[in-house]
Amino acid sequence: MNPPTTPDVLVVGGGIGGLAAAFALARKGLGVRVLERAKEFGEVGAGLQIAPNCTRILADYGLLDEARELGVLPDGMVMRDALDARELTRLDLRDLERRYGYPYLVIHRSDLHGIFLRACRRAGVELLTDRTVVDYRQDGDGARVVLADGRTERAPLVIAADGLHSVARRELVGDDVVSSDYVAYRAAVPIEQVRGNGVAEHDVTVYVGPRCHFVQYALRGGEMFNQVAVFESPKAKAGDPDWGTPDELDAAFGATCDPVRTGIPLMWRDRWWQMMDRDPVETWVHGRIALLGDAAHPPLQYMAQGAIMAIEDGWVLAEHAARLTGEGGLPQWDAALAAYQDVRVEHCRRVQTTARSWGDLWHLDGEARLRRNAVLRERATDDYAFTDWIYGPTALTPDREPPMFTPVPLAGARPEERPAR
Repeated sequence: MNPPTTPDVLVVGGGIGGLAAAFALARKGLGVRVLERAKEFGEVGAGLQIAPNCTRILADYGLLDEARELGVLPDGMVMRDALDARELTRLDLRDLERRYGYPYLVIHRSDLHGIFLRACRRAGVELLTDRTVVDYRQDGDGARVVLADGRTERAPLVIAADGLHSVARRELVGDDVVSSDYVAYRAAVPIEQVRGNGVAEHDVTVYVGPRCHFVQYALRGGEMFNQVAVFESPKAKAGDPDWGTPDELDAAFGATCDPVRTGIPLMWRDRWWQMMDRDPVETWVHGRIALLGDAAHPPLQYMAQGAIMAIEDGWVLAEHAARLTGEGGLPQWDAALAAYQDVRVEHCRRVQTTARSWGDLWHLDGEARLRRNAVLRERATDDYAFTDWIYGPTALTPDREPPMFTPVPLAGARPEERPAR
């Protein structure tokens, strides 16, 4: 049997984006039902970086203190060359907090998911598992989803937060994912396993190298250590469907510096993540079906904004839903959805395209790498020209979206004097 009542909002997908949207709308007094395809709620992965544009929203939700307790507030973000380990540039994350008013936080993905899951339960969100949505349909003044077992559910608004391989995205847009030919390996291990490796426990460290990079930072109050190894797969470039395998991992980092090579044996080798995104699209709202999170704007991971953008999406939509109300105090959904799309599409397009460019910059080789290194070393620690557009308050209207940064051309840079190793 179908549930006896019709919610105000139906959210498809119980990941971070779906739960964050459900909570954002429920706290505005709306009845929200979440449909999750798995048999229980949970997240797979390791660490997430949460910048001030998101911790600001967590503070608004009353969830920042819990996130602080479960996560880590690093002192700095340091970028190093993966071949010779030399420091290229850094952000003082304590100063960054003073500038933007909210901290830069790192947290285990499952911990952030748990924060939103508990918040949803407290807010009265109806959380249903083992519900696989296979079809989306418009339904008069609302929308309807069809489940794998033939049952249907409807609501005045359906939010498709069903991820990179979204059923709604396939049906409503019809585009395909774009492979970057890069793959990510992850690991989160007890801090004792890495203390002898010369790791920086109080920083987020990013080693950038030719066609690869390596990220390290502590998690869970410093008790665990997160590592991410990313590299371009020769098998992917050659069209081999079985790409990103552990032998490629070892080969990709064979020429890197000692701190990176020491970390590679700790990576999980039974699973890896092929890095894919989609080209930006202008339309996320189709009648009363709205795409959200990775279903709308899946990015490559270089900006560390994927989960953040999904959380921002829910916050923006809920703010407009509360502002644009009609008879009986219910949202004027068409107006709220138009306002949501008007501001979020351009912001997320910027993040998606910048993430692609950032990946190209990180993975340079030869003289281009030396020019990049020279430009990065010239940057002042207190220069926020490259973060003001992203770490400030989340815009609710297009006129509040800050201007983009001005790219620094590498062509005119003088390469560093000493070559790699």
